[in-house]
Amino acid sequence: MTGLAMDAALVLQALTHRSFAYEHAGQVRSERLEFLGSAAVSLGVSDVLYSKSGHLPEGELEKLRTAVINMHSVADVARRCVPGGLGRYIRLGRGEAATGGRDKDSILAGALKAIVGAVYLEHGMDTTSRLVARLFEQAIAAATQDPGGGPDWKTNLQELTSSRQLGMPQYTVRDRGAQHERRFTATVLVGGAVVGEGEGGSKKQAQQYAARQACTTLGSANPG
Repeated sequence: MTGLAMDAALVLQALTHRSFAYEHAGQVRSERLEFLGSAAVSLGVSDVLYSKSGHLPEGELEKLRTAVINMHSVADVARRCVPGGLGRYIRLGRGEAATGGRDKDSILAGALKAIVGAVYLEHGMDTTSRLVARLFEQAIAAATQDPGGGPDWKTNLQELTSSRQLGMPQYTVRDRGAQHERRFTATVLVGGAVVGEGEGGSKKQAQQYAARQACTTLGSANPG
């Protein structure tokens, strides 16, 4: 994924989820590296957006960055960054592994950020920024070329639930933050059960991300 010489112990730490550490005494889990990597990803993506979209005001750049580095987008990068996806290499506890943890957006996004954090520690910010630009090239291009485009996940979910006679998806949305930096979190329920959650800079975006997660959840579930 990185094409860089890396300390094996540091990479192992980046791939050690807390569920694995709880079951194996002495294992150093990935959260500290994820903390570093989260900041490095944000800075690296910001740098690319600033260069590519110099005509946009800071508010629009903020929206683009949010679209690129939200949990679902980062998880998608993790799925594409190595053959078979990064999830196959993450060390998970037995329970998390048994419940589909290798394809959970939160776990994938955390692992990718931890890897970036490890690269930062070993190779510095310049190398890390180049890696981030390469990893997020597709996501950045999609956001800058068609920030409002992409699949209509709400429609896809409705068609999926209709085909399985599960009823209409129901959405709830909550918001937080000041007016100029409002964030929205959407939850979608099917048959009274939560099947997806998503966060975005608008209600529509949050609902789309929630619907996408729901499609993944129901798509991998046993029909009926």
